[in-house]
Amino acid sequence: MHEGGHGILDGHTHDQAPSEGRSNRWRKFVFPFSLLVLIGLGCIPGQKEWLGFDLAIIPMLIGGGFITYSTILVTIETRRVTAGLLVVIALAGSVYIEEYLAGAIVAFMMIGGEFLEELTLEKTRNAVRRLIALAPNEARVFRDGEWTQLPSDQVLVADRILIKPGERIPVDGKIVSGNATINEATLTGESMPVDKIVGDAVFTGTINEMGAIEVVAQKVGDDTALGRIIQVVYDAQEKKGETQRIADRFAQYFTPLILLIGAGVWFGTHELIRVMSVFVIACPCALILATPTAVIAAVGNAAKRGVLIKGGAVLETAGRMGAICFDKTGTLTYGVPKVVAFETFALEPEADILKLALVAESRSEHPIAKAVVDYATECGVKSDASQSFEQVFGVGVKATYKGDEIWVGNWRTLEQQGIISNPLAAKFLSQQEAQGQTALLIIRNGEVLAGLSVADTVREGAQEAISKLHQVGVKRLAMLTGDNAETAQAVAARVGVDHVYSQLLPEEKLERIKAMKEEGLTVGMIGDGVNDAPALMLADVGIAMGAAGTDVAIESADIVLMGDNLHLLTHVVALSRRTLRIIRQNIWGFAVGVNIVGITLAGSGFLSPIAAAVVHNISSAFVVLNSARLLTFGKNLESST
Repeated sequence: MHEGGHGILDGHTHDQAPSEGRSNRWRKFVFPFSLLVLIGLGCIPGQKEWLGFDLAIIPMLIGGGFITYSTILVTIETRRVTAGLLVVIALAGSVYIEEYLAGAIVAFMMIGGEFLEELTLEKTRNAVRRLIALAPNEARVFRDGEWTQLPSDQVLVADRILIKPGERIPVDGKIVSGNATINEATLTGESMPVDKIVGDAVFTGTINEMGAIEVVAQKVGDDTALGRIIQVVYDAQEKKGETQRIADRFAQYFTPLILLIGAGVWFGTHELIRVMSVFVIACPCALILATPTAVIAAVGNAAKRGVLIKGGAVLETAGRMGAICFDKTGTLTYGVPKVVAFETFALEPEADILKLALVAESRSEHPIAKAVVDYATECGVKSDASQSFEQVFGVGVKATYKGDEIWVGNWRTLEQQGIISNPLAAKFLSQQEAQGQTALLIIRNGEVLAGLSVADTVREGAQEAISKLHQVGVKRLAMLTGDNAETAQAVAARVGVDHVYSQLLPEEKLERIKAMKEEGLTVGMIGDGVNDAPALMLADVGIAMGAAGTDVAIESADIVLMGDNLHLLTHVVALSRRTLRIIRQNIWGFAVGVNIVGITLAGSGFLSPIAAAVVHNISSAFVVLNSARLLTFGKNLESST
């Protein structure tokens, strides 16, 4: 987006009513597509002889006329020189030397680029729509002595709501009846579902996985935690797009300078041919190509490796990242609980003890139970039917098997049953919980037989990826997570992240990012969940884990790792930094450098307009070739990285 919110296609902002926006996007698509078709026809050999004129004149006049009108309008409204004026000069130079096809291509590049920018902006708007869809449309409310199904926007504070298993919670409130297992990953990023009892708080958009509960509404609508997240995304969108295009920044000084030089040559020599030679050599074709060719090559390079980069401004900013913040669950870890430790305290065979755990957990719907069942199955243990089963919220499961009472539960099981734990079991509990893992005991008739530890597991290759990010020059790597401190510290130690911030709500993640930005760091944020969306939007560069990520995180992000491969992040950072170097080489070496030499020779009479055209076309060719080097950057990257 150009300064003041103006695009090169029009003098208006991108904020439009939905119907107007759809119509405008269709117009913006048809326009560049039509120009492209005409340019393609203009490249047909012999068409000039058939028609009696160069067909490229048509797209050049249509596109060039539109750009000239828009540039004049924007320049008047903003009172600043933008890249549009450089394009107008380039078009004028193309007309003078009868390079109509070159002029048409310049016009298409600018108009097509604006269309792609509009598409990107629409993608970010979709993030809000995805967030809003998380809140259920209806709620089961107790009114006038009976349960009534009402639209969610009619629910009031203090209403009593019934939430059944599998339903999303429609309000922020407090449980007043029942127990449930709530999946709060959409809000907190917590990998493990949380057991909730009477008096505990629940939040809009989270999922009741097991158990029926009655909740008294405390916050509804925009006042809920999800409502605040939506507002944060709106605010973050308003803060995007502040980076000026390199060509715009340079144009403020370059264009007036060229006009002054042309005037000086005229007053010094009174030779119009020299003035036109100056204007032709100064046509900013190389400058216009400097950024988009590098961006196209870099984006193509990334796409081949399964990375989606949303535009040149993203690459420019990513190349300056001094800090990268990581969400934990689903990013540094897989986000799926697994058994990570199994230790026996009795003389019985491990398989026999594990079978007791499998029998007890096989009838539970809790994610931890699924992890135990999967582990036992992988160990070749076969399940059997229990005579009875009971889920005890906040403790574990109880089953009767072959006349024995079997418990699989946490340390509270010992308290409730009055069991005195043996030293080995006590040591196991303390060690596993110190690492932030969920420790369970397998108990038969009051005897502690073994211990199981369940945890979210670190993503393969995460440690190596973190190490390489340090190597490519990222100064600070931080973890921002809603998980507990012990778990966060354990994962950070495994992967090598130095700065850890745990138990954060979405708003608190934003505060951490803001603090880093206030230190002068360009901050990237990588995550996958709905709770990460505001941070992805507010960070200088938002990076989403693609395949495992939610739609809203992908829509909110600037870069998407389609294959969930953290090694690709290292490649993106290195690629973006190389892209910045290539752009600088294109601008200062081939565009500015050649122009300085060429303008000097043209003003001195050593270059005719035709020779000037040849020189500036050569400089443009070198820009393209230099940018093309990005296509093969990292080609020796191992398939695993």
